[in-house]
Amino acid sequence: MKPFSQLKRLMLIFNPVSGRRMSNRYLPDIIKLFSEKDFAVTVFPTHKQGDATEFARLYSSEFDLVVCIGGDGTLNETISGLILSETEVPLGYIPAGSTNDFASCHGISSDPLTAALNIATGNPESIDIGRFGDNMYFSYVAAFGAFSWLSYTTPQSLKNVLGHSAYILDAVKDLPKVKSHHLRLDVGNFVCEGDYIFGAVCNSTSVAGTIALPKNIVDTGDGQFEVLLVHEPQTLIDFQNLILGVLTQDYSSPFLDFFQTDHLKIEAPSDLDWSLDGERGPGSSTIEISNLTKKLTLIC
Repeated sequence: MKPFSQLKRLMLIFNPVSGRRMSNRYLPDIIKLFSEKDFAVTVFPTHKQGDATEFARLYSSEFDLVVCIGGDGTLNETISGLILSETEVPLGYIPAGSTNDFASCHGISSDPLTAALNIATGNPESIDIGRFGDNMYFSYVAAFGAFSWLSYTTPQSLKNVLGHSAYILDAVKDLPKVKSHHLRLDVGNFVCEGDYIFGAVCNSTSVAGTIALPKNIVDTGDGQFEVLLVHEPQTLIDFQNLILGVLTQDYSSPFLDFFQTDHLKIEAPSDLDWSLDGERGPGSSTIEISNLTKKLTLIC
C-alpha cells in the first residue's frame, strides 16, 4: 500500500435502499477492493432525494474519481451534481437498481465486485449527457406518456422484492392512465406534431428494460439523441401493430416516428410530467432538450 499522501482520492456515493438492498452487504468488500488498488475511499451515503446531487456538486472537485452505487435515479442525481460542479472528475458506476438501463447500454457488470474492479482498472470513455430545460439533466432518457411514470411511482418495496417484474405489475393497474397528449416537436429542419401516447428522447440501447433501440444506430458519444414517438392508436389492431413494431425495432409503422437529432424544442401541455432517467421531471408548456456532446467521462 502506498503512503496515504500518494493514494488517489475516491468519492463513493452510496444509496443504501436501491434495488434489493443487495449492495449493502457488498459495501465493505467494494471499499477493500478500491483500497487495494491504491484509492483512499470516502463514503457518502444518501438519505433522501437530492443528496447525491448535492454531494457531487459540493465535494467532487476534491476527488480524483467519483463512484456511484445505486439505481438509475441515483446515477442521474450524481451526474447532475458533477455537471453543476463544473469539474471534470471521471465517474464510475456500480449498478444496484431494479432495471439498470444505463449499465446495460454501457456493458457494466451487474455484479458489484466485478463492476468495482472494472472501474479500478478500466478505461475512460466520453459520453453525451442530455440537458432538459435550464438546469436538469439525463444520462440516457427523457420520456413522457404511457408507462414512463412507472419508475418513480412503483413502490420501492415492490421493486426490492420483485425487481423488473414490479414495473409490469404496477403497469397493469395503471392502464386507465394511458392517454394521448398533443405535442409539437421542432427539430430545426422539420416539425413533428400530433397526439402521442408515449415519447422518449434517448441515448441508450435500452429504455425501461423493455424497449430496445438498434445497437448499430445508438452511439452514446456521437452528439445525437434517438427520438421515438408513439402515436395514439385508433383500433386494437393498431395498438397491437405498434407494440409489435416497438418490440421488433420495426419503425415502418405509421404509428411510430423514429429519428435522430441533437436538439429539440417541444411545445406540450404544461401539466405533462416527464421521467428523466426514472426521476420525475416537471412539465412545462415549452421545453428545450439539447445534447451536451461528450460532457461526461465514464470509467468502464
